[in-house]
Amino acid sequence: MAVRADDIGFGGLTLLQDTETFCYGVDAVLLADYCKAAASDTVLDLGSGNGAVALVVMGKYAPASVTGIEVQEDQVRLARESAGLNRLEDKLHFLQGDVMEIRKLVPGESFDVVTCNPPYSESGRGLASANAAAFIARHETTAALADFVKAAAYALKPGGRFVIVHRPSRLPDIFECCRACGLEPKRMKLVLPRPGAAPNIILVSAVKGGGKELLVDPSLCVRGEDGVYSDDLQRIYGRIPEE
Repeated sequence: MAVRADDIGFGGLTLLQDTETFCYGVDAVLLADYCKAAASDTVLDLGSGNGAVALVVMGKYAPASVTGIEVQEDQVRLARESAGLNRLEDKLHFLQGDVMEIRKLVPGESFDVVTCNPPYSESGRGLASANAAAFIARHETTAALADFVKAAAYALKPGGRFVIVHRPSRLPDIFECCRACGLEPKRMKLVLPRPGAAPNIILVSAVKGGGKELLVDPSLCVRGEDGVYSDDLQRIYGRIPEE
């Protein structure tokens, strides 16, 4: 394990990451931003990894609490250490376990918001890696997309929101899984790497027991024509003020 302490912004937060396994990316920050947690919300992050999404959610929105569930013990340990490093042990909690056994980990219908940045690659696709931790972070090994959605539906209060980041190619699966579990997609946002490019990230927000009406938010470009991070992304990172 090669642990690095990174200043990720959002009020000077520090995240511990193992550079030999998996480091957080822009999709984690986009997910945290899109969840729009309120100060009174209890938030659950499924597949929380090293705690990046949970930490950014806390830095951006300061909800009542954020709980992360992660199957990899080393990542849970890093997340807990990051919480302590930022003096957030009372609001950030990380549990080691499989989302398929969520009933053993948290009470049902106990969270206002559930976030999820699941492995993007489906089971059976891609070559196995010698680095097992990195492979688990990127591939559906212990749990598939449907399992994450089922876990979210179990944990959410009625009217609660499930927010997921994924690849656009999985959008039909996301909608199908959500509706099968009583989660109605209400908002979505396409993210483009640069102007004119095809979207490579999708954000979806679904409501437990919500009605059938979908709002498509304006798309976001990660970089401008000049290759520099766009103003919209800089605002999400808090590097320039909101308009």
